[in-house]
Amino acid sequence: MKAVTGVFASQTDAQRALEQLRALSLPEDRLTFLTPGNAATQNTAPAVAGEQSGMGKAIGALVGTAAGFSAGPLLIAVLIPGVGPITALGLLGGAIAAAAGASVGAIAGGKIENNLTDGLPEDELFVYEDALRKGRSVVIAMAEDENEASRFRELLNTEGAETVDAAREQWWIGLRSAEQEHYSTHGRKFGDDEKFYRMGFEAALHSRMRCKEYDQVMGEMNAKIEELEQQHPGTEAGEAFRRGYERGRDHYQQLCNESKAA
Repeated sequence: MKAVTGVFASQTDAQRALEQLRALSLPEDRLTFLTPGNAATQNTAPAVAGEQSGMGKAIGALVGTAAGFSAGPLLIAVLIPGVGPITALGLLGGAIAAAAGASVGAIAGGKIENNLTDGLPEDELFVYEDALRKGRSVVIAMAEDENEASRFRELLNTEGAETVDAAREQWWIGLRSAEQEHYSTHGRKFGDDEKFYRMGFEAALHSRMRCKEYDQVMGEMNAKIEELEQQHPGTEAGEAFRRGYERGRDHYQQLCNESKAA
């Protein structure tokens, strides 16, 4: 399975794209909708095919509430560290919330079958979170092959979606000036090392690495640094990657602190 993602400035456009994907007879367990806030309290809950009786009340409780789990799509409202409350529709949506650090009851307990979460794009989670933090909505469709993925991309684009790659670039543009200034205080040229610095920064935001000191993930990080240095001999790839990782870790912790304060 391959995740095809669209980031929408408008929740209405995202919901329309979701309905267009359903019109292709795509199974519900291959569709995900993420939107900021608690849809139950906003009275803007997305339409859910086969919605179970009482579902609207069920999603009103944040953290750990799962409804319609055994029959029909999953619709939950959760708190994600560094983001705040979001509403997630779909089994993959629940898995994404759990991977992002939410306490999602049955999902955190591992009751979703592995084959339903194959292709979970863990390296993109921070991009989804940034979009949600900015008030955007995210639609994800799981494609079985590249032909199907191409159809989904075209549909999402037609409905006004920004690609996840474009959203990732916008995320970095928003951080770049501050990171360049910080890096330059160490007497190094950001332009020479930005590629490796950014790789380290993004690595710290991966769901497996979050909130961990460098020595806690030293084995995996050292392997990555060794690979970079072999691919780019004569550069300071390893040092730039390490500094980026440290800044990424601090950045995520700051987001969590701000979320708690709010």
